[in-house]
Amino acid sequence: MPTADNGEAAGLRVVVLGGTGYLGRRIGEAFAADGALVHLVSRSPAEDGPGKDGAAGPRSVRMDLLTARPRELTEFFGSVRPDVVVNAAGRVWRADEAEMTAGNADLVARVTESLAELPRGPRLIQLGTVHEYGAGTPGAGTSEDQEPAPVTPYGRTKLLGTRIVQRAAAEHGLDGVVLRLANVIGAGAPAGSLFGMVAAHLGEAARAESLGEKPDELRLPPLRAHRDVLDARDAVDAVRAAATAPGADLRGQVVNIGRGEAVPVHALIHRMVELSGVDLPVVEAAADQPVRTDAEWLQLDVSRALRLLGWQPRRTLDASLRDLLTVAAPVNGRK
Repeated sequence: MPTADNGEAAGLRVVVLGGTGYLGRRIGEAFAADGALVHLVSRSPAEDGPGKDGAAGPRSVRMDLLTARPRELTEFFGSVRPDVVVNAAGRVWRADEAEMTAGNADLVARVTESLAELPRGPRLIQLGTVHEYGAGTPGAGTSEDQEPAPVTPYGRTKLLGTRIVQRAAAEHGLDGVVLRLANVIGAGAPAGSLFGMVAAHLGEAARAESLGEKPDELRLPPLRAHRDVLDARDAVDAVRAAATAPGADLRGQVVNIGRGEAVPVHALIHRMVELSGVDLPVVEAAADQPVRTDAEWLQLDVSRALRLLGWQPRRTLDASLRDLLTVAAPVNGRK
């Protein structure tokens, strides 16, 4: 079944919080292509972004979301009168738990408080994460009914944000839904992520090879984990589908968005190297070396997404990995 038709997005007023980030900008551009009027809210709007000087496309709005008070947010939402608000803001890389709490929970509380004051509340689409669940069961997908038990600061603080949206839906009638995303990969993945770091290293290795130099080996921690990985384009499609799905079915729901399978990270990294065309040794640390405390098996049951959103992933793993490598490294000898 193909992803749900998003023609209904034409004419919608859409606000994307964190609108110049990795996913936020993609989401904004997709809604604009659908014919929506889009506002990208960020502390540092992109200088080369569309919508400047009256040009068509998303409009950049400068606002520090970490310090914006509820009244400031309420006034902004009241002036824009959005039909849909997508919260793609948050903290994950190079932040401690207090900073993550500010970006992943406190901000969500202020946003829901502000939206509740509007005479006609928009739909809030909160982007959650598979890391809210904690350890999965090897060989099985985790459904939305499983009680979360996150094992990382990121997972714990994102779960706080999810519960704030659910509480606002239950107590104040907020039209809010949480899309719990698998590990998202695609062109421009953050360098702080494992896949972004590997892509950047492959780019440097490709440049070294082109100069006749020997590239540095790729040194990694033990790659024991299995991960559900999601193409960034599929993630954007899920957000577009959630924007126009029937409200009565989505209010207060958590919906898993992933491929629905767990792939060995070891195999994904070696496939990236193979697709890059770079002759690069990969060296993993000894198996007895300390590793991150992330759950080793993360796989989502995505049947609810198909039922409520008409959404399912469409891109292949190779297509996702090629997209991830497009900016950083040649793919099979091509730039």
